[in-house]
Amino acid sequence: MSTPPPFHRLRAWAGAVLLLGALSACATAPEPAAPAAAASAVSAASPAGPALPLRLIAFNDFHGHLEAAGQSLPWPDPAQAGRPVSVPVGGAAALGGLVQRLRAGAPDSLLISSGDLVGAAPLVSTLFRHESTVAVANRLGVDVGAVGNHEFDAGLTELQRLMHGGCRADAADEAVRSCADGQPFTGMRFPLLGANVVDVGGRPVLAPSAVFQIHGVPVGVIGAVTRSTPGIVVPSGIRGLRFTDEAEAINTAARALQAQGVHTLVAVVHEGGELGSPGERADWNDASCPGAHGPIFDIAQRLLPQIQVVFSAHTHQGYRCERDGRVIIQATSYGRGVSVVDLVLDAKTGAPLPAQTRSINLPVLNSLTPAALRTRIVQATPAPWGEALAQEGDDPTLAALVARDVAAVRPIAERPVGRLLGHFTRGGPHGESTVGHLVADAQWAATRAPAQGGAELALTNPGGLRGDLLCDGQQPPCAVGYGALFTVQPFGNDVVVLTLTGAQLRALLEQQARPDGEAKLLQPSASLRYTWTASAPAGQHVSDLTVGGQPVQPGRDYRVAVNSFLAEGGDGFTLLRQGRDRHTGPNDADALVAFVQQAAPAPDPAPRVTWRP
Repeated sequence: MSTPPPFHRLRAWAGAVLLLGALSACATAPEPAAPAAAASAVSAASPAGPALPLRLIAFNDFHGHLEAAGQSLPWPDPAQAGRPVSVPVGGAAALGGLVQRLRAGAPDSLLISSGDLVGAAPLVSTLFRHESTVAVANRLGVDVGAVGNHEFDAGLTELQRLMHGGCRADAADEAVRSCADGQPFTGMRFPLLGANVVDVGGRPVLAPSAVFQIHGVPVGVIGAVTRSTPGIVVPSGIRGLRFTDEAEAINTAARALQAQGVHTLVAVVHEGGELGSPGERADWNDASCPGAHGPIFDIAQRLLPQIQVVFSAHTHQGYRCERDGRVIIQATSYGRGVSVVDLVLDAKTGAPLPAQTRSINLPVLNSLTPAALRTRIVQATPAPWGEALAQEGDDPTLAALVARDVAAVRPIAERPVGRLLGHFTRGGPHGESTVGHLVADAQWAATRAPAQGGAELALTNPGGLRGDLLCDGQQPPCAVGYGALFTVQPFGNDVVVLTLTGAQLRALLEQQARPDGEAKLLQPSASLRYTWTASAPAGQHVSDLTVGGQPVQPGRDYRVAVNSFLAEGGDGFTLLRQGRDRHTGPNDADALVAFVQQAAPAPDPAPRVTWRP
């Protein structure tokens, strides 16, 4: 495999696209056809003067959230100081409308996806193998994207299909469908970058960077994904790949671009951080970033100083930090917000003028946003960005695309499954949750019979739980449909039953302790109980361990049900690779559907893990 050079693109005023460089076969993106909304995104016309404005617009962690329903952002309530109000936001059509208005407010612009465009998505994306989301991204006019960890959920081969196009052969018993509309799937019309994704020989698998010409001034965009990816995707899907240090890979790509005369450098990193603490997040536009912490800030500190913009992602947080002469920015997730960085380029040096860089995070207001609330948000937003928020209007083409896909998936999503006796949420003390208990109990029930694996307990990872189960707009009990249950577990994992000794089970639970001192608790079924002492020495956190009310014997075998992601050692639970006598059971979403159909479940908020400091 040859090493992919940077992707080069020059887009003229008329919207024609000229590819100036080629990628190797493993990284070639189809030639983009610029949508009307992006026709003036990058100009090749002669500059009017030495200062060249360039607007960078980024969204991150979209996860196929094409619809606006149920999406919101907290916003300071001017009527009640210190208390937020929930603002309806999001939806692909509203995102497209805002992007169009932001592009119209600048002579030249680039639209960037910062990773996790697909994966862990609602049914309207997953049912179509995320082809619906790729079509939306193409219509949005995305110019370039960084690969995220969730792009690898179905493995490298499927990722390459999403990039380059082609219909996937679907099994007769699969609910998901490729090319469901009977038309060929042509893939992404933009390059997907990953400077730190290499094969076993150290050769890049994706293009490390893309170069865009702005009136003759080259702008380099470098992409990277969190190096923790191997621990948070199914290992078999990325076999033969390595995810190297993000900062080192970005700096290597940056030096290569500098050698080619590229002096405006932008990093798009699918890694993130946080501000403050859970429940006490700081203002996402406070440039001082109080309480900022997380891997992205360590990465940024090690980047070359010439990289003055870092678009962040992965943690679904909002922040805009100014550190060491660079902007580090993220706009939450699900298309609820966008990050805007306005640069001014020196036409003579080809570098940005740092003193003139301005940035902001903006909410994606939609047709559900109350007019009075929109007015207050616009008044609080400085010029020139407030003007883009003041105008209402969805992208009608995107609205039609999404409406078509929603209509196609509705019969499946709204298929009645059963009833809920309460609200099931992912929030809970010390990481346990009522959704986690429900899913673990469902997987235990699905595999408890000897013919189904003989499971004595089940464990599931909290990161695999992607939604709450709520009786929206009504008091329990309430009906629940397939779509709501699917959204909780959208990864398509199977339930696997395997054998561990009692000693191995205890060691597995000890792996919940993480190097940062936090504990990542697996969600247990009702048959498992133990005490977790946070301050205990390594390897001694777990005590009073019982299965079915009986103390766990170190030498006895226990049958444990987990999803296939965990069974391969995902999320760092490598001990599960030692599991013996494996039995593959039902799909995890099907197990949950069957459990709810059998009897209306009630939330079980009682802790199954006794927590001690």
